[in-house]
Amino acid sequence: MAFTLIELLLALGAAAAVALIAVPMYRDAVDKARTSRAVADIAEISMALERRRTVLGRWPPTLDDLPGNPPLIDPWGRPYRYLAIAVKPPPPTGKVRRDKNLNPLNRDFDLYSTGPDGETQTQLTARKARDDIVRAGNGSFIGRAEDH
Repeated sequence: MAFTLIELLLALGAAAAVALIAVPMYRDAVDKARTSRAVADIAEISMALERRRTVLGRWPPTLDDLPGNPPLIDPWGRPYRYLAIAVKPPPPTGKVRRDKNLNPLNRDFDLYSTGPDGETQTQLTARKARDDIVRAGNGSFIGRAEDH
């Protein structure tokens, strides 16, 4: 049994069509999985920070000071960013993350991932910050900055 050139081209075309549909769906699934992992990591780090504050009576200066092995690298291979806000003296206002109304996201600490592009800005509505995974409302929201 031999195949004609037309039959081979049709089979190749069908395989290409399936690949054109499957590859973007696979990329979306990988991106959603990484985002979910970052949300879970930020929640875990937040709890470790709260426990550390309970023991020390203050926020730790860096994430390296946390006991145990909380995840310190995001799913894109970059370190999570942390800024203790409720400390004396407070950090410079330019470093505190802000929402669309320029209000600080948190009063205790900022914790976030710079997301897939690795770039960020302090205001969440800025183009470079929209894909960041952020903690806001003192922990009541953890997710993509564009969803906040």
